[in-house]
Amino acid sequence: MNLLTSEIREALLKNTRARLHANALGHPEPDPAPVVRFFNPVGSGTWLATEIDEDDILFGLADLGFGCPELGSFSLRELQSVRLPLGLGIERDILFESAVPLSTYARLARRTGSILLAEAEIHRRASVPTLGDVEQPPDA
Repeated sequence: MNLLTSEIREALLKNTRARLHANALGHPEPDPAPVVRFFNPVGSGTWLATEIDEDDILFGLADLGFGCPELGSFSLRELQSVRLPLGLGIERDILFESAVPLSTYARLARRTGSILLAEAEIHRRASVPTLGDVEQPPDA
């Protein structure tokens, strides 16, 4: 599987350019939502990426399944080179979409011990109705 489409690569590069621009101006760095999610189909490894550099080094949240997800850099080439049982490799979640900033994933993943549990918490929170969503009784 091609881990990055041209559209995903461009979105990652756009986030990289936005961070570099903010740094150059002395502004706070943006906190984008992850663009892509990779996973180990026979294990617990999960990676969320927001940026990529010219050497195909991604930045994001990495969870190798040991209970301590961390923000940092990881190599696209290394992800592509992983060979797993049954001829499998690291996969891209083709249905992944998120509007939640990476910092939220990182905070929840650290608290819960995994990206998967953080995602479950994000989905749970998104499904809880707000007062405006709850049907109000008619006025008496």
